[in-house]
Amino acid sequence: MSHHSTDAMVYVGTYTQVMPHVHGKAEGIYICRLDGATGALERLDAAPGVVNPSFLTVSADGRFLYAVQEVEQYDDHPGGAVSAFAIDARTHALVPINHQHTHGAHPCYVSIDLSGRWLLVANYSGPTVSVLPIGADGALGPAATVVRHHGASPHHGGPHPHAIVPAPGGRFVLVPDCGLNRVFVYRLDRLRGELAESEAPLAELPPASGPRHVAFHPGGSYVYSVNEQGSSVTAFAYDAERGGLRALQTLPAVPEGVTAHTSGADIHVHPSGRFVYCSIRGHDSIAAFAVDVASGTLRPLGHTPTGGRTPRNFAIDPRGAFLLAANQDSDTVVTFRIDQDTGALEETGQVAHIPSPVCLYVVE
Repeated sequence: MSHHSTDAMVYVGTYTQVMPHVHGKAEGIYICRLDGATGALERLDAAPGVVNPSFLTVSADGRFLYAVQEVEQYDDHPGGAVSAFAIDARTHALVPINHQHTHGAHPCYVSIDLSGRWLLVANYSGPTVSVLPIGADGALGPAATVVRHHGASPHHGGPHPHAIVPAPGGRFVLVPDCGLNRVFVYRLDRLRGELAESEAPLAELPPASGPRHVAFHPGGSYVYSVNEQGSSVTAFAYDAERGGLRALQTLPAVPEGVTAHTSGADIHVHPSGRFVYCSIRGHDSIAAFAVDVASGTLRPLGHTPTGGRTPRNFAIDPRGAFLLAANQDSDTVVTFRIDQDTGALEETGQVAHIPSPVCLYVVE
């Protein structure tokens, strides 16, 4: 395979263990190359020795990768863990640095604050979010802050923080809680790593929506959530001064009349800001929406089958040329080409075979 300047690296988070919701059988984190011309994904290597690295993120400078260990206990310690790796600049291989406990079971999301100093983790069964310091060498320190979510929910038997996403400007982070049906906004103290709930009122979602992941519009004024129970998408206006969210609309992300059990999984905004995509398990499709950039509202553009079972996360490469969908239960990652004018997803015929893929992270 010839290497183009448009080639990118893709790191794939997976399940290595059989769990109630997945027959995990992967070796660890897979390291792949995305061909910038064809969209082909070539599997280069796997970083073993890490259990259920379901979700991962890469530092802005491309030097370090962080992966959760989505488990109930780790090293006989209650709760999951998160591991730090150095990325070899030449081979792209992952070199283990260290790990820390996340102080909550089943960590399912990890991100890095905009200063690059803090690692942010959502623990699904915690139900907690934790903030860990990142050293200059990429190593993780013990958690500086752990915030527990409280409350009862009629649908999910309590809180389930499912993501933690830094807001543009760096002062706030958003935490969708699919159990409490709320998107929490926390102010992040970038000196101490502490979280304090924003004073702005919390946005109301329709009952039983279950916000799972959120994505910001590149302009920073709008946020979109994919809702797990509702198989829907909600558009919010974001107030960057106060850390406030105001719900603008909620739209179904499955066609009318679908009787299969479906659940929303992941959401991303196209780098152009013109389109929003979300993955729907059960319907096994990507739903596409056009963004009205003046108002932030969405218009449905239809659905594209992901070519496999149970799409979890998906990724759009930084150029906005390709969308890669991870089909957790059919062990494939499928590449689609994105029509830059219409947002339509076009089949490329490129299918990579990767066991139990969950999370995709593209690095140019």
